[in-house]
Amino acid sequence: MKAYVFPGQGAQFTGMGKDLYETSPLAKDLFEKANEILGFRITDIMFEGTAEQLKETKVTQPAVFLHSVILAKTLDNFKPEMVAGHSLGEFSALVANGALSFEDGLKLVSQRAIAMQKACEITPSTMAAVLNLDDKIVEDICASIDGVVVAANYNCPGQLVISGELKAVEEACEKMKEAGAKRALILPVGGAFHSPMMEPAREELAAAIEATTFATPICPVYQNVTASAVSDADEIKKNLIIQLTAPVKWTQSVQQMIADGATSFTEVGPGKVLVGLVNKINKEVETISA
Repeated sequence: MKAYVFPGQGAQFTGMGKDLYETSPLAKDLFEKANEILGFRITDIMFEGTAEQLKETKVTQPAVFLHSVILAKTLDNFKPEMVAGHSLGEFSALVANGALSFEDGLKLVSQRAIAMQKACEITPSTMAAVLNLDDKIVEDICASIDGVVVAANYNCPGQLVISGELKAVEEACEKMKEAGAKRALILPVGGAFHSPMMEPAREELAAAIEATTFATPICPVYQNVTASAVSDADEIKKNLIIQLTAPVKWTQSVQQMIADGATSFTEVGPGKVLVGLVNKINKEVETISA
């Protein structure tokens, strides 16, 4: 079975999507429609902007979403049998499998980005990558810290990201190193994504998601929150809302997709981060970068 996976924030690069814009009339139309919906020319920043401009959350999230979704729409023989997306990528996956329209997906991603940005400004918070430490040890150390710090991204075995209040994350990093982590490194991100610190953003996004029409998808989406196949529109909505404050179970999602029959994974969007993670989770499956 063919699985298609969609990357999240961090995969952006200057020039992303420019080749699509220049070679595909459909892609050009969709990019111009996106400029209209967003009220600014995001294509100018994607194609010619600096890394600094691309890193702004209100730009990054729609940019990665647009690259992924428009690439999927221009692929020959795009017939997904299962989809998944990493964090923000879940919205790309839901447009690709027909659960969301292009326009609604873009509006939600834009609202999500702005809500997350606002939540980041309330309390100093951050994320950190932890390498070569067992999941359970990471979880136990987080639980032992006074303050908010949680496991946020289960990327692949031996690679976790923790998230929370700045001081709590710094303290957890020191304890992780003492426990034998190869690295525990603060990441250059705007705030504590996928942690309780995103509660204000979750509330804001919940209203927008509830007001949006979701259709029954053409194939299941393996959602970050459950790491299992979901096809019910109401359940998809509920999990999307929870996603902002809950961990991204990427390792578990890929393992479940393989257990359910996935034999190849195609990454659709900028970069090759997910192909790398899938290879670390299971070396037997075929991985392709679209």
